[in-house]
Amino acid sequence: NKRNTGNRGLNDFRELKIETGISVNAEGSAKVQLGETIVIAGVKMDIGTPYPDTMNKGNLICTGELAPISDPDFEPGPPDSRAIELARVVDRGIRESDAVDFEKLCITEGEKVWNVYVDFYVLNNDGNLIDACGLAAIAALKVARMPKLNEEGKVVHGEWSKEKIPFKKIPIPTTFVKIGNHIMVDPDKDEEENLDARLTVTCSESEINALQKGGEGGLKLEEIELCLTKSFKIREKIVESIAKLKG
Repeated sequence: NKRNTGNRGLNDFRELKIETGISVNAEGSAKVQLGETIVIAGVKMDIGTPYPDTMNKGNLICTGELAPISDPDFEPGPPDSRAIELARVVDRGIRESDAVDFEKLCITEGEKVWNVYVDFYVLNNDGNLIDACGLAAIAALKVARMPKLNEEGKVVHGEWSKEKIPFKKIPIPTTFVKIGNHIMVDPDKDEEENLDARLTVTCSESEINALQKGGEGGLKLEEIELCLTKSFKIREKIVESIAKLKG
C-alpha cells in the first residue's frame, strides 16, 4: 500500500541521515535529518546531587526547543506542551531502556553524581519530531565523552577524559499514525495534520521500553499489536546506523 503523498509505502521511513560531532563544546552532539525534518541534540555534563529515589545513580535531564524558524506554528517563549511532550518521550525511552548505566555515573553515593543534560533543537519540522529527536539524543549519547575532573573533583571545561558515557542499549523510537483505516510509520507534517491517532513505540533489542499515545482517536488492540510487531522490524533497519557511531 502506498500513501497519498509521494511514493512511500506505509511501512517505509523517509531517508535517515545521522551526523555526529557537530558541536566542539558539547560532550556529545548529533544532527539527524529524517526526510525534511532536521533536529540537533547536544549532551553536556556536570556534577550534581542524586535524586532522593535514586541515590546511587546519575541524573538524566532532557529538554527540547521548537525553534520558531523551524515551523510557522512554533511560538517564541517558554516550552509549550509539544516541547514538553517531546522531552518527556525522549527521556522515558532512554531511562526505561537502561540505555545508559546510570549507576556508573555515581561518584559518591547519596552525595555526588553526574548530571547528564540532553538538549535538542528542532531546525526544520516536516513531521515526526519524536523519532528524529529520540534518534538524535541516542546518537549524541553514544559518542559523548566524559568531562575531565581536576584534583578537587571539579569539571575542567573544554577538556575530556578518555572515558565514554557507559552505554548499554540502543532504544529506537518508532512513531505510527492511523489515518482512516491505515496505519503508517514516520508521518510527515501533512499526515500528522490529518491523523486520527498516533502511537510511539520505543524498543530495545528484545523489549518494549515505552509507549506514547497521541491524537484524539482510538486504536484497536490488534492495531496496537501490529505497531508493536512492526517496531521491532523497523528497529533492526535503523539500529545499525546508531551502533556504528564512534566518538
